[in-house]
Amino acid sequence: MFATTPLRVVAVSAGLSQPSSTRLLADRLAAATRERLTAEQDRTGRDDRDVEVRVIELRDLAVDIANHLVSGFPSAGLREAIDAVTEADGLIAVTPVFTASYSGLFKSFFDLIDHTALTGKPVVIAATGGTARHSLVLEHALRPLFAYLRAVTVPTSVYAASEDWGSSGDEYTEGLPSRIRRAGGELASAVLGRTVSGASRALGLDDGEDAVIPFEQQLADLRLD
Repeated sequence: MFATTPLRVVAVSAGLSQPSSTRLLADRLAAATRERLTAEQDRTGRDDRDVEVRVIELRDLAVDIANHLVSGFPSAGLREAIDAVTEADGLIAVTPVFTASYSGLFKSFFDLIDHTALTGKPVVIAATGGTARHSLVLEHALRPLFAYLRAVTVPTSVYAASEDWGSSGDEYTEGLPSRIRRAGGELASAVLGRTVSGASRALGLDDGEDAVIPFEQQLADLRLD
């Protein structure tokens, strides 16, 4: 009998403005993940689970986060948001870049999560900024943060500078839509229990139904070389 518990994907957006490019990136990553999860289940026929997607706006919880930091007691809304993150099957974490790092609001929220609560949870890390010069924040700040929290970050991280919106890339660089689809596909594969590698671009997630290769098969192919 197939499992009926839905697959839960939670995106955390630390954007402050309204509308927010950070929220927009979170929405697009969540949509790409949902699409891939649904397609993979249909293709394999091994599962038939609904996909639930939720986006948590930290700007709405900013006062509650500050109060919890000084009092040690979360509000009901903040407690529910923390539970949603820790109980999710897959997590998307998106922050604006402030002073060459993640925002204080983003860090404060994850400071409230027990350091073992995300153990083994697949995560896509993403960030937005005004210039591409800050893209290394993903590797220098966000990836170490989630390594400390014992989460499993997927190979592809997504940075969106102002000029990336509406750009399809060029012969040297993938456009933002392609990077979003690839990251969403990797998160979907991780949620479904398969290990993926970002090493091979010959078969990308935009290249068809055989794009995701199980890690065991990649090892076998390497042994044949």
